[in-house]
Amino acid sequence: MHSNLLVFDVGSTYTKLTAFRLLPGELEFVGRSQAPTTINDIATGIQNARQALEQSGVPITGNAKIFAASSAAGGLRMVALGYMPRVTAKAAKEVAMSAGARVLEIVSHEDPPEYRLQILKEINPDIVLLAGGTDGGDQVSLLENSGLIVRSKIKAVIIIAGNKEAQSQVAGMFTSHGVPHVRVPNVMPTIHELRVKPAREAIHEQFIRQITLAKGLNTLLDIVSDKKVIPTPGAVLLGAELLAKGTFQEAGAGDVLVIDIGGATTDIHSVLPDLEKLTMEEKGLIINNEKQPSYRTVEGNLGLRVSATGIVETLGPLGVLAKIGCNSEEQAAQIIKYTEYLEKNPDHISQSPMEKQFDLALAASAIEVALKRHAGYIAQDFDPVMGTVPGTPVGRDLRRVKYVIAVGGIFTHAALADKRFILEAAFKNPGISLLPAKPQFIIDERYILYALGVLGTQYADLCSKFAKKYFIESQVID
Repeated sequence: MHSNLLVFDVGSTYTKLTAFRLLPGELEFVGRSQAPTTINDIATGIQNARQALEQSGVPITGNAKIFAASSAAGGLRMVALGYMPRVTAKAAKEVAMSAGARVLEIVSHEDPPEYRLQILKEINPDIVLLAGGTDGGDQVSLLENSGLIVRSKIKAVIIIAGNKEAQSQVAGMFTSHGVPHVRVPNVMPTIHELRVKPAREAIHEQFIRQITLAKGLNTLLDIVSDKKVIPTPGAVLLGAELLAKGTFQEAGAGDVLVIDIGGATTDIHSVLPDLEKLTMEEKGLIINNEKQPSYRTVEGNLGLRVSATGIVETLGPLGVLAKIGCNSEEQAAQIIKYTEYLEKNPDHISQSPMEKQFDLALAASAIEVALKRHAGYIAQDFDPVMGTVPGTPVGRDLRRVKYVIAVGGIFTHAALADKRFILEAAFKNPGISLLPAKPQFIIDERYILYALGVLGTQYADLCSKFAKKYFIESQVID
C-alpha cells in the first residue's frame, strides 16, 4: 500500500518515520521504520529510514508530503522570567513546558537582580521567555529584567510576553542594543487567564530557526512541506490535545493522560478538556496548573538510561526492587551497579533475565514518581493559609481520567505482559495522589501520537477522527 504522507522524528539516536495514506475524508496508517541518526549529516538517517520503510513493503509516492518533529538538538535551553513566583513567573514556565522546551530555570522579581543576571550568564539559554505583569499591572519587573538581559550579553532570542503596556519600551531597548526579540500577547493578561497559544507558536518558530544552526539539521527544513519542525515533546502534547479535545467537526475522547518515558527523562502530559469551561470564580483568584486544560511536567532525573541512577537515588534500590518483588541486599548492589553502567553506556540493550527485570522495575518506578509529581493529592492536615482541611483535593485532579497512553522505547519493544506489568505496578499504590481511579491503558507501540500532533496542524479533523478510531477502538489493553 502506497504512502503519500510521511512524518519524521529526528532524535539524537534514531530517526523514526511514520507513514500514512491520505485519502478523501480519511487518514490511514501504513507503516513505520527507523534508522540511526547521523548527527553530522541527518540526511543520511532520513534517507535510510525511507529506504527501510520501502524495504518493508511500503512504497512512497513521488509527490508524498513530508512533515517533521525533532529532538536531535537536545531541545531548546530556556529560561523563564516573570514577576511574582506564583503568578507570571510560573505562567511563563508552564507556557514554555507546553511548547516542548527544556526550562532550565525560572526566576521572579523576588530573586535579587544580581542572581537573575548570574543565571542568564551561566545558562546562556537559546530562548528567554520574558513575562511579567498582567495587562494594566506591574511594568517595573519587565523593564528591569530587560535591562538585565542587555547587561548579560547573552545571544538568546527574547520572547516578550509580558504586560502589553510595557512591551513597546522593552522592544525599543532590545532594538537599540541589538538583542533579537519577538513580541507576543501577554501570557497572563489577567490573573485568571493563561494565554498559551501565541507564545507556544513563537517558541516553535524559534526552534525551527535555531535547529538550522546545528550542522545538518537544516536538511529538515529543505524537505518538509510546511517549512516547520516541531519539538518532539510539543508534538506529543499536540497529539494528546487533538485526541482529548477533538475539533469543531470531531468530538474529543475526553480526559487523556500520556506517559512518555525515555532514556533521559519521563514526561507526563495531561489534557482535561472540561477545564476550559470553568468560570473565573471556579478558576480561583490565581490560575494554577491544576486548572489548565493542558499541562506537561518533565522529570529530568528519571530516565531508563542516561538518568537511570536518578531513579535509584529517588526511591532507593530496595524501593525500586520492590516493584518486582525483590528485597535482597545483593540485588540492591547489583541494580546500583547496573544503573551506573547504563549512564556510561546509554545504548545498552538489556541481555540477561536479571537486566530485563531491572528495566521493568526502573520503568515502573520512574513512572510512579513522575505521575505523583504531576498529579495533586489529598490534604492530610489543616492549612489555614491555603484554606484546606484533611480530605481536601489539592492540585491537579486526575481521578476522572479514563485513557492513559504509554509512549517510549520500552513500550514499543517489550512483550505485552511486560508493558501491562509496568503500568499496573506504577499505578498500584496511589496513596494520597489524585491519580486515575479506573484507567484504561493504551500502548502507542507504533509511535503515532507525535505524528498526529504534527499532522494536526494541517489535517486536524482527519487526525482527530483517526486518533479516536486507532487509540480508543484498537489499542486499549485489557
